[in-house]
Amino acid sequence: MNVDIGNALASVASPGVSRASLERLDEQVAAAHERIERGMANADHGYEALNLPERTDPDEIRAAVEPVADADALITVGIGGSSLGAATIVNALESDTETVFLDNVDPEWVSRRLDGIALENAAINVVSRSGTTAETLANFLVVRAAFEDAGVDWTERTIVTTGESGPLRNLADRHDLPSLKVPDGVPGRFSALSAVGMVAAAVCGHDLEALLAGAAAERESLSGSLFECPAYAYGATTYALDGRGAGINAVMPYAESLETSAEWFAQLWAESLGKDDLGQTPVRALGVTDQHSQLQLYRAGPRDKLVTFVTADADADRSIPATDVEELAYLGDATLGDLLEAEFEATEASLAAAGRPNVRVELEAVDEYELGGFLYGMEAACVLAGELYGVNTFEQPAVEWAKKATRGLLGGGEFEEAEAVAEKTELRVER
Repeated sequence: MNVDIGNALASVASPGVSRASLERLDEQVAAAHERIERGMANADHGYEALNLPERTDPDEIRAAVEPVADADALITVGIGGSSLGAATIVNALESDTETVFLDNVDPEWVSRRLDGIALENAAINVVSRSGTTAETLANFLVVRAAFEDAGVDWTERTIVTTGESGPLRNLADRHDLPSLKVPDGVPGRFSALSAVGMVAAAVCGHDLEALLAGAAAERESLSGSLFECPAYAYGATTYALDGRGAGINAVMPYAESLETSAEWFAQLWAESLGKDDLGQTPVRALGVTDQHSQLQLYRAGPRDKLVTFVTADADADRSIPATDVEELAYLGDATLGDLLEAEFEATEASLAAAGRPNVRVELEAVDEYELGGFLYGMEAACVLAGELYGVNTFEQPAVEWAKKATRGLLGGGEFEEAEAVAEKTELRVER
């Protein structure tokens, strides 16, 4: 992963950060890097995520999925960090295995997804550290019933990834299901490079070693200077721009296969940094699609945004057929790849010309090695930003509040958070 922060400099953009300011900030980056390295060395909670390239055992993952390695479809049941990392990997890479991620409990949506799958040769991948996540357990029960209704023994087609104890661990033990452990000290949104994110990749036949090798290479780039480390350059620049008014970070991959990565990034950034009235608001976009729907705002709206472009060299291309329509004749000498590259460069230049800050994150290809580096690099950038903000990057108390309220509303216990729901202020306008 390479990062170009040139279009975020104050000489180009407003808000922007000067080179002199970055050099002063680099002293804070050096101190933050020391704290991060200590956390990694001590396997402290959260920092342990940055040790995953050496901690994750691909052979163990492949052994666990071997009973369902022949699956034509994989249904992953999880939510948030238990789903988005895996989805980012498998949605980016080609595979003959159909993948479905049940990360919502909308009943019509869940029913449509299940109705579209031949369950006879499908597999279930259920992921929850606690084994008590209401949405995940509810969907798992629904999927299990669908398998039973189809006459398929779900116990022969299920893989469990969970903690050392809890309902899912008990279920796995009772039915002798293949299971893997959610690594200790790794919050869900930082777990893509563990079994949490890599079971789906293994079932789909992707190269787990290459994913981890790419992440390991990114780890090797961590240093005490943002000018020597792409991940820290990104984390420090976003922090500096936020302090200067760019409180929104619109992440725009310019590869359709990387669209899910913007969803993954949004959780990583929002849940990790959104504390104490601090943190950028991540926005998901997709080039070329959203340059035709959002660019107007980014270029001419409030100066409160950073646009992060994620680019990758394409492995395949497709020629644009020649046409006798004079106004379109120029397209006949190009490919779709040429057009995509021109669209990106034009969008990037249009923002720079309007003085709007943007950063380019570059991948050499969309493959396992580069994806591993990207996932690790963005996680390291997030950890650095958390150090600079002075927040606890690895907790999520606001999320836990809503979980308790949900359980209370469903009769899962007495929670004062559930009582607050009844106190909602209403001002209804009805027809």
